[in-house]
Amino acid sequence: MAVYKRSYRAYTGRLTPEWSRFFILTRYAIERMFASKFLTAVFVISFFFPLVCAVLLYLSHNSSILSMLHIRGNEIIKAEGKFFLGFLGTQGGFAFFLTAFIGPTTIAPDLANGGLPLYFCRPFSRVEYVLGKLCALFYVLSLITWVPGLILFGIEANLSGVAWAWQNKSLATGIFFGSFIWILMISLIAMALSAWVKWRIAAGALLLGVIFLLSGFGTAVNAVLRSHIGYYINPGALITRVCAGLFGLDSPIEISAFSAWVGLLVMCAICLALLGKKVRAYEVIR
Repeated sequence: MAVYKRSYRAYTGRLTPEWSRFFILTRYAIERMFASKFLTAVFVISFFFPLVCAVLLYLSHNSSILSMLHIRGNEIIKAEGKFFLGFLGTQGGFAFFLTAFIGPTTIAPDLANGGLPLYFCRPFSRVEYVLGKLCALFYVLSLITWVPGLILFGIEANLSGVAWAWQNKSLATGIFFGSFIWILMISLIAMALSAWVKWRIAAGALLLGVIFLLSGFGTAVNAVLRSHIGYYINPGALITRVCAGLFGLDSPIEISAFSAWVGLLVMCAICLALLGKKVRAYEVIR
């Protein structure tokens, strides 16, 4: 519009609150995630196992069906720590698989196409940019991990009564915090690789490589040094120890739950530092 006409007017519509502006990035990131039919199909398939678990929980409390099959309720399924830990292990596998495909698409396209200056010329800080992208991953992965896990806990609580729910409230906290730290770790690793590699396919392959390579290297370090140092660079071992502690189970990982938490948080901090190096409005190439 020509300036001399002076017919332009300032925007008078409703403004998005400053504290929630990063959710704009989250909304568009989620839309791009589900643009792929393959990822949408995997996302839908990931709900089959929670559905089977819910049916089994119902059958274990249905006396007519149990008498018809001549079996006891605890022979079908028993809602305890091992059950919910196995549930999180299965759903965590789906979450990792989805992250390997979704994570590399969060930051790599913006860096490869020089889009970050367009973000940061608007009222977005670097922290809000990373948080907006991270929330998109957290939202999708939560729907297949702790959300159905807490629904299963609610189903068992409804069938067994309030007394069971109160006695086993630690299972609910274990479901949430175990899922939370797993989602946070794999999301930050995927975003850091996406920012540094800038090639979506390579970043996805590297995510798989980093997790399995660190696991193998950590096992080798333990065998060579005859110590437990290798567990601290093994994401799988750390998350196993943390979840076992949350559900009150014995773990083959011979380190304390507190040190496992520290190891996971250090990994997340390293990923954030790597993101801070790359998520900038401009990059100086020497």
